[in-house]
Amino acid sequence: MTIKRYILATAVCCMFSVSMYAQEAAAVDSLRAAMGKAVTLEQKFPLMEELSRVLMNVNPKQADETGTQLITLAEESRDRKYMFKAYLSNGTRCSYMASQKVYSDKALSFYNKALELARQNRLTEETGIAQQHLAMFYLLIPDKEKAFSYITQASSLTATLSNDSLRAESFNIFGQVYQAKNENILALRSYLNGLRLAEELKNSPLIRNCYLYLSDFYADIEDYDKAIDYTTLAYKILESIKEKNVPYQKVIYTNNLGNLFAKKKNYDIAISYFERSIRMADSLKFSTLKIPGYVSLLNQYLRMDEPQKALNYLNSKEGNELKKYLTNFGMSAVIDQAYGVVYTGLGRFDSAGILLEKARPMFENGGNEYNKVGFIAQLATYYNKSGNYKMAISHYLQVKDISERNGWLENVEKAAKYLDTLYSKTGNLQESGKYNALYYQYKDSIKTLKRENEMRKEEADDEQQRLMRAQKEAEEIKKRRNNIQYLAIVIGIISLFVSMVILGMFKVSAGVIRAVGFFVFLMFFEFIFLIFKKNIYSITQGEPWKDLAFMIALAAILVPLHHWLEHKVLHYLTSHNRLTSAGFHLKKRIFGGGGE
Repeated sequence: MTIKRYILATAVCCMFSVSMYAQEAAAVDSLRAAMGKAVTLEQKFPLMEELSRVLMNVNPKQADETGTQLITLAEESRDRKYMFKAYLSNGTRCSYMASQKVYSDKALSFYNKALELARQNRLTEETGIAQQHLAMFYLLIPDKEKAFSYITQASSLTATLSNDSLRAESFNIFGQVYQAKNENILALRSYLNGLRLAEELKNSPLIRNCYLYLSDFYADIEDYDKAIDYTTLAYKILESIKEKNVPYQKVIYTNNLGNLFAKKKNYDIAISYFERSIRMADSLKFSTLKIPGYVSLLNQYLRMDEPQKALNYLNSKEGNELKKYLTNFGMSAVIDQAYGVVYTGLGRFDSAGILLEKARPMFENGGNEYNKVGFIAQLATYYNKSGNYKMAISHYLQVKDISERNGWLENVEKAAKYLDTLYSKTGNLQESGKYNALYYQYKDSIKTLKRENEMRKEEADDEQQRLMRAQKEAEEIKKRRNNIQYLAIVIGIISLFVSMVILGMFKVSAGVIRAVGFFVFLMFFEFIFLIFKKNIYSITQGEPWKDLAFMIALAAILVPLHHWLEHKVLHYLTSHNRLTSAGFHLKKRIFGGGGE
């Protein structure tokens, strides 16, 4: 993490990583109407759960009320699994806005209740699921050790279950934790293991998630081309997912691609993706889905050091929509922050100072450390540019301390550089020299880290190629084993046919020949069915109706052929004295002896 002038994007956009369902008002009205018709718990629960999540993008207060109703519904049922689902669902819903402390605390409370309930009732699978969610939650705080502890416990549980989807998700969360701990090879290995399991299951949503995890991994080690590749793969796989939220996910992925291009410093391409995501959201008549694009464009102008463009955007129609959204969600302080940062860039220090101070309580009291350190850095920049060096020093020291505690080396390096300059301006040459030395110390550390990142990229490539080779070798072994089995079956069928013909050459009862013949022809035609079934996937792509149509057509041809051929051959072999003369000569040649 580095000191940036960007407006707080995490608090604004985190909820948009969740599933989008339909137009805001239409979705809410439709779900409420469906709930009014629902009678049973099985009908009411998923509708109420979906409504609570949709409302998080529309009206958080109503979302909280619906979440409480969901818990009441589950508690009154006394069904432990529904009670677990209700608490877990509320934890997930609140985690969308985990950058706000009030929702972060709520999410943790709901997750802990879900975990306690699962443990008390010996719900093994549910216990593992709750631990997975807690691991991901603690990565948001961040508390890497707690995250590692929870995913280790979850992995131990899911390894004993037959649910491979949960095992795949455990691999992915392990990857996230290892990535946070800078153990990149272990992270990549976990992600690729998760992807392998997802591909074996042919689970498209799970494969998509694996691609997104890999995209995040490569972005973290600054291999932005591969990050873009994996997000593009995730976007393409949406076409095979038959879910009603797919058009809305496409908007989010388009905005994410823009941010990856921005990191790659392809700013024109990045802006085109941000604008495209806004147009897509507009075509869906989903106004809140445009917000991530608005935030990304605003940050892009600051990234390009164009504060006047950022100000014009804030005052535009799009900017007014963004401000309305933030106010509606209780984040009006972010608006003050945005104007404060822009005015600082424009040199309008009086206005900037008032607005930044107005925003300060939200970040000091309600934000996590990611957001807190970013805001303090913005305050430090303001004080530095406005000439209040004493306050600038105080705030850069806070940035240094928080960043050292969390291992954010680039923040420490930049803070030390500013402290060196500021102490020099105030005449404190001793402190200036101290921070000058610290700056070069961290600069060298970051250079070493960047070299290590280059090595990590190579190691990551090697690891991926190694796993691909291992997977290919496993597939080849399986293919060879299958070919041997096919060959053995063919030899067996031929041997049985020969045996059946030989039986027909002797005075063997017709019943025996018919019994052997029935088995031989059954095996022969079922083998033909097997061959066709193994090779139709390229045509049907696994779609059930296509598979069914193909198998019906095949049966219409093979079943009559089976019966006709079996009848003709067995009739021929069991005809009175049809081949007894040949049988006699064969017997004489093999065993010797006289005639009949």
